[in-house]
Amino acid sequence: MAKAFLVSILAYILYYLTSHITNFWPVRTIVEQPGDNEIWKARKDEVRKVFHESWVDYVKHGWGKDVYHPVSQTAENMGQNPLGWIIVDSLDTLHLMNLSKELTRASDWIKHELDYDFDYEVNVFETTIRMLGGFLSAFHLTKDNLYLDKAVDLADRLIGGFESNSGIPYASANLKTGKGVRSHVDMGSSSTAEVATLQLEFKYLSQLTGNSIYWKKVEHIIAVLDSNHPTDGLVPIYIQPDTGSYWGNLIRLGSRGDSYYEYLIKQYLQTNETVYKEMYDEAIRGVKKHLVRKSIPSRLTFIGELPNGINGEFSNKMDHLVCFLGGTLAVGATNGLTINEARQSDFWNPEREFQFSLGKELTQTCYKMYHDVSATGLAPEIVVFNTDRKVQYDFYIKPADKHNLQRPETVESLFYMYKITRDPMYRDWGYKIFKNFVKHTRVTSGGRNSNVRYSCLQDVTATIPKYRDNLESFWFAETLKYLYLLFDDDVAEQWDLTKVVFNTEAHPFPRFDQNLKFKTGWERVKPTSPLSS
Repeated sequence: MAKAFLVSILAYILYYLTSHITNFWPVRTIVEQPGDNEIWKARKDEVRKVFHESWVDYVKHGWGKDVYHPVSQTAENMGQNPLGWIIVDSLDTLHLMNLSKELTRASDWIKHELDYDFDYEVNVFETTIRMLGGFLSAFHLTKDNLYLDKAVDLADRLIGGFESNSGIPYASANLKTGKGVRSHVDMGSSSTAEVATLQLEFKYLSQLTGNSIYWKKVEHIIAVLDSNHPTDGLVPIYIQPDTGSYWGNLIRLGSRGDSYYEYLIKQYLQTNETVYKEMYDEAIRGVKKHLVRKSIPSRLTFIGELPNGINGEFSNKMDHLVCFLGGTLAVGATNGLTINEARQSDFWNPEREFQFSLGKELTQTCYKMYHDVSATGLAPEIVVFNTDRKVQYDFYIKPADKHNLQRPETVESLFYMYKITRDPMYRDWGYKIFKNFVKHTRVTSGGRNSNVRYSCLQDVTATIPKYRDNLESFWFAETLKYLYLLFDDDVAEQWDLTKVVFNTEAHPFPRFDQNLKFKTGWERVKPTSPLSS
């Protein structure tokens, strides 16, 4: 045991020194300059202006609709009635930016127009993180019972989607009947990330209402997932709701895998229950062992994929979605404290130091995915990293992956890294990304008028913008929110990283501290022998 411990410590020291000497992380002396606060206040106001321009255009041409096309300035609902997809997802950003008139109008619409009592199938995961999460964070910030009442109504319509033989949710649920609906693809399997990214929302709802059913349903999901005993904590991206067993072998931290890992550590931050920290640490050790590589020539740290499982070939493909991990590693390592405070705390150890360092490296890589696209300075949906010594570029972009959906993951990590390190470099990077969003996704023609609005891009490698004519709700809910918070120096306690945990849609919920009404009712059972994925 002592020998194994010494070997692990030496391996960590070697990794730490190697990554810090050969990668892009020289020791930085951080000096705040006089007048910096005014500069960042002005830049925060720039973000607010862009949000307001987008919002005004949506209000004028798409108000109440779920899907908005900013180029043509047209809109429609997903079903026969509205879900509040954009409005509800944006409530806490409206509150954060002190857009009080706009928030009042949104609240009035929710009170008088939004009714979920209709025959329509919704994705359980997307509806939970955006709509349920939006209502819950709005209640957290305003204490307006309208939002809590809507949250309870919606949750009660979604909870039927959990009624499978195993307790693993089906992909969808019918709002009218409450019945779960299995996926129409992938042999009826559910996405692992989707079933494991409901826990913060439903646990908070139990904490607010005293109704244990929400808590029990979502904690049971994690117990079922863990009972599969995935090798080194790395999970395949599909799971069968009828059996509770994983389906297929594909392992990745991109789509359908990402927020499984994110919600492990965030459940620990929310409830301080160590079972989730244990699962998270095990998974990150697995990531280090199986998924971390360095690009050539710049030695950028990236996270690859295992299409055929642990013992299969390695793929250098990395989704932009993986860029959540840098910030998640940082906040998970520090518990939301600054890095200086965390390193002086009793909980700090070599494993947390490794997680934090890996988070820094991944955040740099994700920034380079923007910076190195010379035409726009905006990242594509997916890149493939280079590990061939004969090639002199770090990554390339396949034709089908050139689009940019104004995703938030990189600016999310920049937000976490700045708040934790106080290094203005992360603000500088975020501001460059913001300015490129403004420059290349801004639209003033092609629709009903010349009002300024912003659209997703079809091709980040094209110097002349090619728009997708689509606005994702996370442009309001996440991307612009994280940029605003990145530049903000006056954050209220309701947004403090030591007081709240953000769901995967950037909706803040309070940490429970010692006031838990419910506790996790399951324990991990170790396998008698190692199992492969």
